[in-house]
Amino acid sequence: MSLAVVLTAFVLVLPVELPDKTLFASLVLATRFPALSVFVGVGAAFGLQVAIAVTAGSLLSLLPDALVSAVVAVLFLVGAVLLWRSADEAPEDADDVAEDREGRSFLRVVAISFGVLFAAEWGDLSQLATAGLAARYDDPFSVFAGAWAALLVVSGLAVLLGRKLADRLPLAFIRRAAALLFLVFAVFAVVETVRALT
Repeated sequence: MSLAVVLTAFVLVLPVELPDKTLFASLVLATRFPALSVFVGVGAAFGLQVAIAVTAGSLLSLLPDALVSAVVAVLFLVGAVLLWRSADEAPEDADDVAEDREGRSFLRVVAISFGVLFAAEWGDLSQLATAGLAARYDDPFSVFAGAWAALLVVSGLAVLLGRKLADRLPLAFIRRAAALLFLVFAVFAVVETVRALT
């Protein structure tokens, strides 16, 4: 396991998830259910989503280096454009997923939280970033650890800090910073593509 790859995955995924719909879904769930149940369900959903993304990215790494670098560049470039365009949009709200705190068992709340977040993460920018990193680095465990840690930090912040976190974050700034970070990774991938072709 490479600490540098873990850190790279963490630093790339964290700012992408801060202004994301999954943060707000976690916030809503945490206002309706016990925090620990929500965190366990959300963490499990993120873990499975990261494992799927790492597997997809690892399968990409079996292709020729130039093709992989080009695919990674496109993934990061698409992510950068989507983030930049969404910078001025209002934050996404989670669906109304529950009625009361009363009468809900720990496992039922875990299952509800898992289902909401697992569905919300499909095709998400963090999933694209994770797949791109897994394709770029030959270290799926490090990519998994870094990406999952970033997602757990975001869900932990959402569950523990609640609405105060969402109210104080400059979402447009975070989205633009994440877009620039994606653009930097896209440039690195383009350089690697050119090197692989020469």
